[in-house]
Amino acid sequence: MTDRSSAGLSRRDVFGVVAATAAAGVVSAGCVSAAEPGSRPRRRLRLAHLTDIHVQPERGAEAGFAAALEHVRSLEDPPDLVLFGGDCIMDGFSQTRDRVDAQWRLWRRTLEAAALPMPTVACLGNHDVWGWDRSGSGTSGDEPGWGKARAIEELRMPGRFHRHELPGTGWMMLVLDSTQPRGDGYVARLDEEQFAWLQAELEAIGPEQHVLMLSHIPILAACTFLDGDNEESGDWRVPGAWMHIDARRIKDLFRRHPNVRACLSGHVHLVDQVLYNGVRYCCNGAVSGAWWGGDRDECDEGYAIVDLFEDGSVENRYVGFGWAVRE
Repeated sequence: MTDRSSAGLSRRDVFGVVAATAAAGVVSAGCVSAAEPGSRPRRRLRLAHLTDIHVQPERGAEAGFAAALEHVRSLEDPPDLVLFGGDCIMDGFSQTRDRVDAQWRLWRRTLEAAALPMPTVACLGNHDVWGWDRSGSGTSGDEPGWGKARAIEELRMPGRFHRHELPGTGWMMLVLDSTQPRGDGYVARLDEEQFAWLQAELEAIGPEQHVLMLSHIPILAACTFLDGDNEESGDWRVPGAWMHIDARRIKDLFRRHPNVRACLSGHVHLVDQVLYNGVRYCCNGAVSGAWWGGDRDECDEGYAIVDLFEDGSVENRYVGFGWAVRE
């Protein structure tokens, strides 16, 4: 998303299904379709979803990222897998190669120093793309690594969208690429190649296997309506770069595949959960809060703990990691 100034550190309520708690710097954005206490289904996988980290040399971002990773490491009940939800660097879209190199060096250095004991999976964010704004980046489009190639390499992704096996869990994860070019900018949607791939994947996955989606930009969200003065004209206006413009097409596809259970995203630096047609859409805030400048409206610096259960239910809660260091 585009940077906006912070509204200060005092507001800690999270816009979501359940109000935030103030205890120990932990906030919760609600539970999903849970069984009654005492009859809870067995958890099959725990994920940590860290999105919108925006690593940069300024604002103490490197130390903040390190603190978030250490928080993940120190959890009493740690995740089996860490998901990086895009916008890993502050910006490559409008930046020169030197600036992009510096940001990815910080990313690698911090992640290597953390030595996470669990595997990681990433999706692409709009700010991870290099040089699409050619006037700002000074690129021609012919440079090695231009566009999405550099980020795919840095994040060790098999491709810009891909299937990630979760063997022995009864779950499958599909990783999407939300960011498509439009002029010198971008729009949130699936290109035709990717949509055809998604259709084929959902057809191939048996109905007994639950499906989790990971994208950077929300397929469907409520918080996008409150991200700026979107009602100023007298009608709600949500830009196509803030939420998938093809959400109708995607939800129609999901309706034919009821084993699609949840979709995780970031991008908006706000927290919400939307339940629509049996699919839970979780927009999981930002590790960087307001781009390492404090809280972003109702969202502090944090990440989500996501539990996947054998019956297809999901629990998603937002966790603040107590970051208070500022440059």
